[in-house]
Amino acid sequence: MPTSMVIAYGAVRIEVLAQGMGPPVVLLPSLGRGASDFDLIAEQLEAAGYRVLRPQPRGIGRSVAPLTGIDLHDYAGDVAAVIEGEGAGPAFVVGHAFGNRVARMLATDRPELVRAIALVAANIGKAPSPPQVRAAIRASADPGLPAAERIAALQFAFFAPGNDPRSWLSGWYPEVLAAERIAGDRTSREEDFAGGSAPILYLQPGDDPLAHVEDAEAYKAQFGARVTVVVIPHASHAVIAEQPDAVSAALIAYARKLWPGSVL
Repeated sequence: MPTSMVIAYGAVRIEVLAQGMGPPVVLLPSLGRGASDFDLIAEQLEAAGYRVLRPQPRGIGRSVAPLTGIDLHDYAGDVAAVIEGEGAGPAFVVGHAFGNRVARMLATDRPELVRAIALVAANIGKAPSPPQVRAAIRASADPGLPAAERIAALQFAFFAPGNDPRSWLSGWYPEVLAAERIAGDRTSREEDFAGGSAPILYLQPGDDPLAHVEDAEAYKAQFGARVTVVVIPHASHAVIAEQPDAVSAALIAYARKLWPGSVL
């Protein structure tokens, strides 16, 4: 079971769910969502011999910090404070969807804190998300809409055909979503695109309307051996909810290459 702690720096307070012992793995959730999305994956990483750290984004749980006038550098700074507070050396930083941009920005701004990054369902393009996808994400997170409308939006934007989207009717933080979207839009995608010089595990859902398989292939072609691409079939943008076992297995296999012989 995870324990909760708070890392403070300046006016910022970041709650961290922490569990396990071993090399550090940091899990960053997607737009407008919190650390609980990774519950099953965190359990499997802990069982495999890793120290799992899940910072709650600003505005969720006990994480308290400004939500206006900020950009991705600020969100990356929050994660940097968590890794420094742990004092366990550079971490394997895993970012799901929006979280992948935070991971890449951290690897750019503070490379000494990052052993490698994993980009999970990464909208790696340099252009903003298509308007219809943004609209579906907003509808997915809007508790004022009828459940049927939200389910249709979730199915379109997040879940592959045949996968049940109803688990994501809950777990949304609309104010956090709005703040993160503005922060992302305020930050040029050129700044975080390359992820510094960190090794990269690119976990690509097979059926994602936002993060495409051909984008993963193009990213690999651009950065070569630094990037390892793994396609997760029968999954869309909510891949960590749709295929948690496959995501966990890929993360653990990659982490064992980062720290050979040091874990179970």
